[in-house]
Amino acid sequence: MPSKKNNYKLMQGNEAVAQGAIDGGVRFFAGYPITPATEIAEILSNKLPEVGGKFIQMEDEIGSIAAIIGASIGGVKSLTATSGPGFSLMQENIGFACIAEIPIVIVNVMRGGPSTGLPTSPSQGDVMQARWGTHGDHPIIVLSASNVYQAYLLTIKAINFSEKYRNPVILLLDEVVAHMRARVLLPKKDEIEVLERIKPTVPPEWYVPYENNLTGVPPMAAFGDGYRYHVTGLVHDEKGFPTSKPDEVERGLRRIFEKIEKGFHEICMVKYHYLEDADFCIVAYGSVVLSSLSAIEELRKEGIKVGLLELNTLFPFPRFAFDKVLNFGIKGFLVPEMNLGQIYREVVRVTERKVPVKKFNKIYGELITPDEIIKEIKKF
Repeated sequence: MPSKKNNYKLMQGNEAVAQGAIDGGVRFFAGYPITPATEIAEILSNKLPEVGGKFIQMEDEIGSIAAIIGASIGGVKSLTATSGPGFSLMQENIGFACIAEIPIVIVNVMRGGPSTGLPTSPSQGDVMQARWGTHGDHPIIVLSASNVYQAYLLTIKAINFSEKYRNPVILLLDEVVAHMRARVLLPKKDEIEVLERIKPTVPPEWYVPYENNLTGVPPMAAFGDGYRYHVTGLVHDEKGFPTSKPDEVERGLRRIFEKIEKGFHEICMVKYHYLEDADFCIVAYGSVVLSSLSAIEELRKEGIKVGLLELNTLFPFPRFAFDKVLNFGIKGFLVPEMNLGQIYREVVRVTERKVPVKKFNKIYGELITPDEIIKEIKKF
């Protein structure tokens, strides 16, 4: 019997995403090489054929997301990976997947921008694009991995959420998490929860592809299984055909939001570190979590009580977590980000400035360090 020690693996963040995709049931990947996400495609080009899956290198990112949408409609769990400029090209089809309720996963390894920006440098500048990049009111789930092990686990979570809620899910890594290596102990296959989409149980002639139910998530038939239904980017009625009737439009659009709201407490994942006795709270996601934890260790040695609220779900935004932290009696929030303050604005919104909220930002392609966080905390 191998010991736990022998089950440890040295993995890169992008490698962990690729392995999570395989273990989560992804059997189709379409993508285009782009720094710093290319390793995901490279690894899956080898691994997918080994498990009966398919890999296609597309001509661009527009084709990539269109291909995974088509594969998902055909009943196959599908994923693509990209970075900033490619993510921008995918926005129109993300909107299509939202309105047509097609499960897909997009992994966006963030780099400096805008445009081609800083291709090999870390950034967290795509946070609001992940939430609002495609036009119109639309539901979206955005997750964020803070280390290599989370890159694996949250890839599987992203796949499960996508299938369960029939919605695109975006997993954000920054370049640091994508390219760092760590020793991880992966769970055994029988310890991994893998969800499948709900399929119709009625005869084809009874099937209503977008009907409402208690969960708000209609069963999804795969093309080729004998169920005919209409798929469109237009607002549609329960049968999938375009409509402009006010009652049908509002009912359909509200339903696709409500299905996410019903799963809010499952989808919204946070971690509380050292907060029960803290005077100050750092709010962080991605690789900045690692710097924050190191800073907290040093600050507590000096008698300065600081905790961390780690965000693994960015959207829907976990307001309840801030209510809980405020009840601990903290005196202020610090939000360090590798952007100009994208999550900072959300923190200000949900805390309603009941205590001071400060930000610390770097946008020139360098990681925020523990020393910089320590310095900012001492300014409170």
